[in-house]
Amino acid sequence: MEIVPSTFLALAAVLAMLLRGPYGAVSIFMALMPFGAAAAFNLPALGGASIGVADLGAVAILGLVCLLPNSLERIAGTMRPWQPGFFLLLLALVCVIAALFLPRIFAGQTEVFGISRSEGQIGIVRLPLTPGTGNITQLFRMVLGFLTFFALATILRRKPDEGLVLSAMITCTLVQFALGWIDVTAHAVGLPQILDPIRTANYSLLTEARMGGMKRMVGGFPEASSFGFLTLGLFGFWLQVWIASPASRAAPWMFAASTILLVRSTSSAAYVAAAVFLVTFAVWTLLTRLRRTARRRSVAIAATTGMLFWVGALIVFGAYQLVSPVTEFLDNALFNKMGTSSGVERMSWNSQAWINFTDTLTFGAGLGSVRASSWFMACLGSIGLIGTGLYIAFLLSFLRLSAPPEPVLRTATLAGLKSGCLALLLSAMLTHATPDLGVIFFALSGLAAGLSRGALLESQPSGNGIE
Repeated sequence: MEIVPSTFLALAAVLAMLLRGPYGAVSIFMALMPFGAAAAFNLPALGGASIGVADLGAVAILGLVCLLPNSLERIAGTMRPWQPGFFLLLLALVCVIAALFLPRIFAGQTEVFGISRSEGQIGIVRLPLTPGTGNITQLFRMVLGFLTFFALATILRRKPDEGLVLSAMITCTLVQFALGWIDVTAHAVGLPQILDPIRTANYSLLTEARMGGMKRMVGGFPEASSFGFLTLGLFGFWLQVWIASPASRAAPWMFAASTILLVRSTSSAAYVAAAVFLVTFAVWTLLTRLRRTARRRSVAIAATTGMLFWVGALIVFGAYQLVSPVTEFLDNALFNKMGTSSGVERMSWNSQAWINFTDTLTFGAGLGSVRASSWFMACLGSIGLIGTGLYIAFLLSFLRLSAPPEPVLRTATLAGLKSGCLALLLSAMLTHATPDLGVIFFALSGLAAGLSRGALLESQPSGNGIE
């Protein structure tokens, strides 16, 4: 085990979580999400795998939940049949089988794209299927996400406090905002090494990249796309809360902060995913809110947003045609992306993932064996038809979560969590290399599941709060 400077950050966070207990620990845990490149420690014995500070925070919050009274019963309560936790439990079992057995069963029967480490160089190469450390590390990451879901769902189910969720999301947004601007400001003043103590994970770091002459914002992450991924989730959350809860003072400010970060990230994946999300969000709003009984404020916001989007599109189009720096920036960020060697290579990953799916009789080549460029294709190639079906069942049951209509802030917070997860899922559909949607996705979905179930139990005084 290799100790790094960010190890002390991880230990301090865990200590603070232990002192504050499971409820106070939620905000601390969410504050760790923006430290995507910070390792709690590295594991040279496992091919240089890194355990992130957020990973250690997830383990800590699970430990705190296990110390609660009736903890096992409460955790089991999140796995009630036909609820999101039930499908997630089944998916976890499939992932274990897929990681430990499928690479051995189908060894040599198909070729996969995987990460090769030789002489200190990391690259993506096509190799015959064989068991490897990637199966173990990817299983660890998936299970960590599942445990995060169960831990946070248990906490919120026991005490469905929307204020707790909002405080945690505000903390996460502010840390993300601060790290993003520290990153670009430090480069502007000639101090690019200022964030080196939190960039200690064994990832390929693209912190010096520029686009259109502008430093790409990466914050506490190894590169712009992962920074944009978290930012997109925050953007989706605060957009929904702002629209659904006009009384919230923090929502408009946090939405503005996340929008600024999203635009400044220069992540083409985040831009495309944001456009898809906004269209999806607008259609959903039209179907669910813009009825005869819709509030005037919802109609006004939707109409204003549509008009601003149209005007913004005209401005961008005009700038693309007339202003050379804008033309160069948009070509690099969006329009020429798929024609580059990187874009062609990523499409070949998806093609090979489909071949892996068919070569293994739809069972998949094993979790951690396949690298694609789309979450859905990665699922098919890795965990097969059964695993992908359970994953989709989990997502559908999650999106169907509901809560009593009062208080308004609680329903807005639940809707915001679902909206944030939808934004992350759409981004993953476009770019994710593995079936893992990340700790942040399972954190948001766990908070939503706990808030929903806890609110329903609270509205039924005869419930014991454990089932």
